[in-house]
Amino acid sequence: MPELEGRPRVQKIWKRIERYCIPKLKFCITVNQSIAKLYEDEYGVKFNVVRNVPNVVPIERRTRAELGLPEDKLIIILQGAGININRGAEELMHSMLYLDGYLLLIIGGGDVFEKLKFMRIDSALEDKVMILDKMPRSQMMSYTAVADLGATLDKPLSTNYLLSLPNKIFDYIMAGIPVLSSDLVELRGIIEKYDIGVVTPSHNPQDIAAAIQKVLGHPEKYNALKANTAKALTDLNWEKEKRFWLIFTHNY
Repeated sequence: MPELEGRPRVQKIWKRIERYCIPKLKFCITVNQSIAKLYEDEYGVKFNVVRNVPNVVPIERRTRAELGLPEDKLIIILQGAGININRGAEELMHSMLYLDGYLLLIIGGGDVFEKLKFMRIDSALEDKVMILDKMPRSQMMSYTAVADLGATLDKPLSTNYLLSLPNKIFDYIMAGIPVLSSDLVELRGIIEKYDIGVVTPSHNPQDIAAAIQKVLGHPEKYNALKANTAKALTDLNWEKEKRFWLIFTHNY
């Protein structure tokens, strides 16, 4: 992960712990198939997969006016408590320079969060970017539900990010909005399987802007993607996913 880059001693300590522990384990679970395969290839230990998908809970539906959001703009949302380095937030913000009639709404926190607030002013994007601090998930989902597109743009610069499956994609699906994603293995797999969004070919702000327009600039295509999120939710929810947990734990 980026926070451990350039820290070989710390990496070595964690790797030593991993090599000691994993071969001794009888019951292993991880969050997606890509990570399971990585561990199985390295240690020959079977890993079961239980994805970190949320419970389906009612969303408090509020209007944009009630939330202080514009009604005359298309809204892209980026949310999460870990909006950190190499997660594409800066490039997503800069993509707004190439878009008119759009608002980027960022909600959460992380180690680049304060930087984003300065970037918003330095790049004269006050009318195109709104930043809100971390809030309870139930409150956040009211904002997500009135957005038009949800973004998740981690960069594939480390194994941690390359094989990641960010929770926010499941929140977007629950809210019924299509997804804009970077080209990560697990994210691409879900987006293509359920046809719920678009993958940007790079983190160049102009490419991100083009990907946004590819979805939001074509109402017929957009409506199809939005409808598909409801179908995806029938699979991607904890009520269904927990069955795997129950099966695995019963076997042990």
